[in-house]
Amino acid sequence: MLTCQTALPLADDQPVRALKLHHTDNVAVVLGPVRTGQMVLTGDETLRAVEDLPRGHKIALRAIHTGDSVRKYGEIIGSATSNIAEGQWVHSHNLSAGKLQRILPDSHAQTLTVGGDDGVRFMGYRRADGRVGTRNTLAVISTVNCSADAALLIASRARAELLPRYPRLDDVFAVTHKGGCGVPIGGATHTVLLRCLTGMATHPNVGGALVIGLGCEVVSPREVAATAEAMGVPCATLSVQDAGGVGKAVCRGMEMLEPLARQANDAERAPCRLSDLVVGTNCGGSDAYSGITANPLLGRVGDHVVAAGGRWALAESPETCGAEHILARRAVSRDVARRLYDVMDRWDAYTAAYGASVDNNPAPGNKEGGITTIYEKALGAVMKGGQSPLADVKQYAEPITETGLTFMDTPGMDDVSVTGLVAGGCNLIAFTTGRGSCLAFKPVPVVKIATTSDLFGRMRSDMDFDAGAILQGVPMDEAALALLNLLAAVAGGQKTAGETQGLGEHTFAPWELGPTL
Repeated sequence: MLTCQTALPLADDQPVRALKLHHTDNVAVVLGPVRTGQMVLTGDETLRAVEDLPRGHKIALRAIHTGDSVRKYGEIIGSATSNIAEGQWVHSHNLSAGKLQRILPDSHAQTLTVGGDDGVRFMGYRRADGRVGTRNTLAVISTVNCSADAALLIASRARAELLPRYPRLDDVFAVTHKGGCGVPIGGATHTVLLRCLTGMATHPNVGGALVIGLGCEVVSPREVAATAEAMGVPCATLSVQDAGGVGKAVCRGMEMLEPLARQANDAERAPCRLSDLVVGTNCGGSDAYSGITANPLLGRVGDHVVAAGGRWALAESPETCGAEHILARRAVSRDVARRLYDVMDRWDAYTAAYGASVDNNPAPGNKEGGITTIYEKALGAVMKGGQSPLADVKQYAEPITETGLTFMDTPGMDDVSVTGLVAGGCNLIAFTTGRGSCLAFKPVPVVKIATTSDLFGRMRSDMDFDAGAILQGVPMDEAALALLNLLAAVAGGQKTAGETQGLGEHTFAPWELGPTL
């Protein structure tokens, strides 16, 4: 029997509730701060804390020996690095991820069942190729960092001068970044950047694009515009050098935007179905409640969208490590499962090449919020995918084409991950946060979902939905319906908290995979 030497003073406080998330778990999540000696209630079980615990952290439900598995969500989140007594705090000081043995599970091909029209509608912009936009904007796309200032100046001036005259135009925004030159032509960085820029130019939320470069860069404006024009997007190109400098380029850019604005202003919203949605999911600043409230709630909404014929995307490959077997078991084919495992194997090699590991992913804020290992973080993160079959696996920023659940290979860093999803065609982003992310991304609305009511109230101007109501007794199905209705309303034009504040013009951040020369 393990013992703990900490003294146990009598505590006259009210017992603290804790959640045991699966009947096989040997830890539970405390829903409030716990003092030494205080009683903790987990359903019908009670135990006494042998040391202080922060809110949202894990308490041992029984003795755990060194080397034993620690279980949460019914899955292994790591192993004990020292003996842990019942009632003891379980965290980085006594829990480690250890090495993951990745074995492709015996999967039975899952069949995607689409239930047809569910009656939920939103007002969207039906584009010439059949895709649907949730916003109607003009994009000023810089192909290289050298033309970024000109793009920002043009977009700022266009917002002031064009938006009042063209009421059906939601926004004019700039797409800027730090690359576009000094990379091998045809190399990984060049390929990914070009894919991201063309993804922005052809995005269904973009009604027209001005593509601007310096004039001597690796990624040329004409290359981006040609792809957009082939898909029916009105485009124009501009060179700062040919225009005679930044000032003249801004004036010329405004002249070129005028007819694009006039044409985009002809677009009108029309009734659309959930099958027209392409929803990208992300989580940033996760905490222990992410896998209890916001992520499973979002997954339930995703199952509804998929059943209605829509597309739903998971991403953040490092934050899937340790939970990939759950997705692989739901793959529509063994090939899809194998492609997912190939992604995870590449991440092991990628991080090892830099002397790191995927377990370095959890940030200090994640750990302060109660998450210890990458496996624990991943098991909560994949809940955003609900229970739908895994239909496809995409490389970074590739177009999301399959009905159902798609996994896209992206880093875990929020802006880089969301850039890939938006470039892949997502017309709505659903973003869960436990610590409080302020991410927005023009031209796609980002619905931010707080894991707790405390966060929702504290950062009300940045949050759109309070998933913490589930902890106060709101049924999951009721909360899921409310969130689904919010997503439909936002898709139909209701502004998110980030849009109301004008955020999101500096979030575009393509993944840099190759050398800078």
